[in-house]
Amino acid sequence: MDLATIIGLLAGVAIIVGAILLESGIMDFVNIPGLAIVFVGTIAVTLTKFRLFTIASSFKLAFSTVFLERTENPVVIIQQVKELSNIVRKEGILGLENTEIEEPFLSKGVALCIDGHPSEFIEELLIQELEQSLERYEAAEKVFRGIAQTAPGLGMLGTLVGLVQMLNNMGDPSSVGPAMAVALLTTFYGAFIDQVIATPLADKLNLKAQDEHRNMSLVITSVQNILKGQNPRVITEVLATYLPPQQRDILMAEE
Repeated sequence: MDLATIIGLLAGVAIIVGAILLESGIMDFVNIPGLAIVFVGTIAVTLTKFRLFTIASSFKLAFSTVFLERTENPVVIIQQVKELSNIVRKEGILGLENTEIEEPFLSKGVALCIDGHPSEFIEELLIQELEQSLERYEAAEKVFRGIAQTAPGLGMLGTLVGLVQMLNNMGDPSSVGPAMAVALLTTFYGAFIDQVIATPLADKLNLKAQDEHRNMSLVITSVQNILKGQNPRVITEVLATYLPPQQRDILMAEE
């Protein structure tokens, strides 16, 4: 579970709700016409911008990666690769047949090696999977950035609707309040969706994509070096270049 995402979202919502409750009631910020303009309007525009399958898969990817710490620690992958390379040095590539590998992408690469496929074919297949994974993250990020761009715009449209209604009914004081509520609250709803939900989730998806790219690139390099029968220490030094300096120092200190 990615606690940073959960804590951040909950804290953001809590701060806004707390500020509302300090001076008024939560129902003062509930306006059905405004909610319809912004929330339903944002859904409608998103459906217009993207395919339904893309939207569904984007939300699925977001909730399975943003809220869950699915990305493997690269140090753990490197340590496992070192163990695998030691086995290959002693028993050959077939010595990995009964070895349990937790990281799915690494397991697939090792399975291809055991099956005896040419190294060029294995590399091409793994690179294709990496590119497809990045495309899924990119599509999901675009969906949430699209939502972040749409919601404030619809908030402004709601503001204009409220202002027009207010100006058209200046002779009826009882209609001014509801019209002004639509005008102000739609802007609030749009900003809330943008700044508290959509943009942070898009940024986190981008970060997760970078982590995924690093780990998958690390695995591809690992498989290439295992096929070459490289010394485990040399493989570790090569893979350590994928790590930030602090993690790299910790890993090399364990050698």
